[in-house]
Amino acid sequence: MKIAIRKGRVIDAASNFDAQVDVFIAASKIVAIGEQPDDWHSNRDINADGCIVAPGLVDLAVHVKRGTLATELAAAAAGGVTSMVCSPDTDPVLDEPGLVDMLRLRAQSFHGTHLYPLGALTKSLAGVQLAEISKLAQAGCVGFSQADRAVLDTQVLLRAMQYAATFDYSVWLQPEDLHLAKNGVAHEGEVASRLGLEGIPSSAEIIALATHIELARVTGVHLHICRLSTAEGVALVRAAKSSGLKITADVAINHLHLIDLDIGNFDSNFRLSPPLRSSRDRDALRAGVIDGTIDAIVSDHTPRQDDAKQVPFGEAAPGATGLETLLSLTLRFAESARLPLNDALGRITYHAAQAAGLHAGRLAVDAVADICVFDPGAYRLINKAGFRSAGKNSPFLGYELPGVVRATVTAGHVAYEAAA
Repeated sequence: MKIAIRKGRVIDAASNFDAQVDVFIAASKIVAIGEQPDDWHSNRDINADGCIVAPGLVDLAVHVKRGTLATELAAAAAGGVTSMVCSPDTDPVLDEPGLVDMLRLRAQSFHGTHLYPLGALTKSLAGVQLAEISKLAQAGCVGFSQADRAVLDTQVLLRAMQYAATFDYSVWLQPEDLHLAKNGVAHEGEVASRLGLEGIPSSAEIIALATHIELARVTGVHLHICRLSTAEGVALVRAAKSSGLKITADVAINHLHLIDLDIGNFDSNFRLSPPLRSSRDRDALRAGVIDGTIDAIVSDHTPRQDDAKQVPFGEAAPGATGLETLLSLTLRFAESARLPLNDALGRITYHAAQAAGLHAGRLAVDAVADICVFDPGAYRLINKAGFRSAGKNSPFLGYELPGVVRATVTAGHVAYEAAA
């Protein structure tokens, strides 16, 4: 299949390229950018006039269940996501090589978004016994994680990091002290107190993060910090990076826009993990993205059934659908933060891929043709009917957001194209 994407503004954060040129694709790879190859005959032309042609989005935080894999891959393609890292808290947990093989084969059979699984760091994510890390890596896991579950025994975590460091595997951890977070459902502060909700203090993240960083210092492991949410957490990561530690970090796009005040009407769509925090925290997270302390912006895509959300706030399952709004919310963030578009796109393409060790997120000759074509000037209303994901829960329902995906190309295959 030969595809030509014509008349688009091509932006590639990896090379700092930004120009209106054509892109030519053959045999799943980009064969030319700019001048048309000799004797070129397209099987298909995509008109990108007025659109931006960017690398396919790389989302480092996607939760899927086996029964909805096809649905979530379709949602990813509709959102311009061509590579997604899957959390190990599937059903069953990804703690055996056979389960990883099965998940990857199923994902490949749909010929859509590339799926990169994280393996469980401990068996059943119980935090007691190490999983078969080496075998999971051989099966295709790109790193090892506890999802949102803590390892209470620091000795177990130390041994896991030591083992991972020996074989140059990365460890992905969401910092939260389980004892401090306990039954909390919202950021501990004035809002939670006024609403009568159990709070999760910032110290729950800070104490866990300090421990993780110190263990990374001792072991030399590549530590990826998942879903930073506090100003102090950003400062700790910034200092750790300055000292030369192999640390990367991400932030959920929700936390760059929303704060704890937004839960004021008890809307369970705002029940997230970690919780939405103060405006001070949000501003620090934004600054961390701008100065590069935070490497990647993620969707933290956690689709929930309606019955998990149509309950009181404190009883609702945490999480929100996000694959189909990641691009739009990143564009909105770039606009409000006055962040150059190239830099903003880099946080959901090239820099995200680099943090995960993936060969993705760039537009270059001979690179795999993973491409997102979107209209930055078009707006869409976010509503449940528009989501392809099995989860329809989003804190942005009713918003009009910029950036409509016109086409998504994955490995030279048109995985999604908007209706004319």
